[in-house]
Amino acid sequence: MTHPFSPDDVRVLREHGIALFADRVLIAVQPPLSDARIAEIESACAGPLPLALRDLWRLTAGGELAYDLHARMNGNEEALSWSELFYDGSDHYRDLQGWIEHEQECAEAAAAEDGETWNGTLRYLPIGGFEYCDRIYVVTEPGPRAGSIVAWKQGLPGWTHALQQDGIATIAPDLHAAFAALSLETDPEDDLDSPGVRVLEYLDERVSDHGMPQVLADALVAYYRRALVDWRGPLAAGTLMQSPRLAGLALQHAIRKDDAALVRQLAEQGMHFDQPLRGSATPVDVALMQHAYAAADALLQAGAAVSPTAIHRFDRKPSVELVLRLLAQGAQADALGVARCVACGSPEAARRVAAACGDGIDAAYAEVRDAMANRYQEDLRKVRAGKLGHYLGADGLAERVANLRQFSL
Repeated sequence: MTHPFSPDDVRVLREHGIALFADRVLIAVQPPLSDARIAEIESACAGPLPLALRDLWRLTAGGELAYDLHARMNGNEEALSWSELFYDGSDHYRDLQGWIEHEQECAEAAAAEDGETWNGTLRYLPIGGFEYCDRIYVVTEPGPRAGSIVAWKQGLPGWTHALQQDGIATIAPDLHAAFAALSLETDPEDDLDSPGVRVLEYLDERVSDHGMPQVLADALVAYYRRALVDWRGPLAAGTLMQSPRLAGLALQHAIRKDDAALVRQLAEQGMHFDQPLRGSATPVDVALMQHAYAAADALLQAGAAVSPTAIHRFDRKPSVELVLRLLAQGAQADALGVARCVACGSPEAARRVAAACGDGIDAAYAEVRDAMANRYQEDLRKVRAGKLGHYLGADGLAERVANLRQFSL
C-alpha cells in the first residue's frame, strides 16, 4: 500500500480533513482514537481487535468514504452504502459508542430469546455504514472468521426488487481487503450519480474556500481515480467473461446508455442475462425501469430471462413490437399491464396485452384503470396546489389521466 504523497503533502491533506488508508481516500476525517479508548472498546469485544482496525483508528476515528460496494444478499445483487466511519461524539447515526450500545442491547435480547445468559461481549463490532440502513462490522470472535468484515442491510418488505428481509454478507476476510473492495464503478467526472462526485465537490470547496493548493487537489483526484474499474479493456481483449463483476458493470453501462450494440457484443462474448443485476431485478427489468427500450429489445433477442411482471415496469411509451416480444418470452398479460400501456400512451400495445388476457379482462381492466386514474388525478391536484413535486409534472399527470379516461377496450 503506497501513495505518491510526501510527508508534507500528507500533513497538508490532513489539515484539509483528508487521510489515506489502504489505498483509499477518506474525507471529513476526525481525530484518532487514543490507545486507552481502543483498549476500552476491545474490552467490550469477544476477542482482540485486528491490527488493521487499530491502525485505522490511530489515523482517524471517523470520516467519509465515497466508493461503490456490492454484495450478494438473499439472492439479490445489493449496493451497500459504506459512506461513513462511526466516531465518538457524533450526532445521530454516526456515533460509535451509540452503535456499540445498540449492538450490546441486541446481543443481550437475542441471548434471552434463546434462554441463555449473554456473556457481555460483542462478536461483531460496528465500525461504519450509512445512517440506520447499512452497517459494516468487524468480526471479533476468535476463530477462522476473526477479523473478517461483514455487511448488514435493512430489508424493505413490499418494495419491488428490494430485500424483503434484512440481509447479511461477508464482504472481505480482513479490513484491508474490505477497503480494496471499495471501487469507483463509473467516472465521477462523467457520471453525476457516482459517489465520487462527493470527493470532487469536497476538494473544490477546500481549494476555493480554504486555500488547498490546486496542484495537490489534482494529484489527490488522480490517486482517487485509481479505484476506477476498467471493463472496457477486458471487453476489447475478449476476456470480460472471466470476471462476472466486470461483465455486470459493462451491462449496467449498456442499459444506462441504452446501447443495444454493447448488449449484443456482451452476448457474443458469452454473457448470460438470467442473474439479478440490481436487487432482485433481472437485466430486462432494469432496462425497462430505465426506459432503455433498445437495450431491452437486444436483451430479449439474446434470450434474456423475462419476469412475469415485466410489462408492469413501463413508465414511458413502449413500442408494440417490444410488448409482443415480452409476451412471447414469458411476460404475464393482465389488467395492470394493459393499464400501464394505456397510461404511457401506447393504446395499440394495450390492446395486444388485453387480447392475451382472455375472459374477464374488461371488468378487471376497468377496476385497475379507475384506481390508477384516481391516483394520478389526486397527485395532479396536489401538484397544482403546490403541495407535491412529481417527476411527471402537472402536464404529464394530466396526460396520463386523459389517456386512461379516453381509452376503451
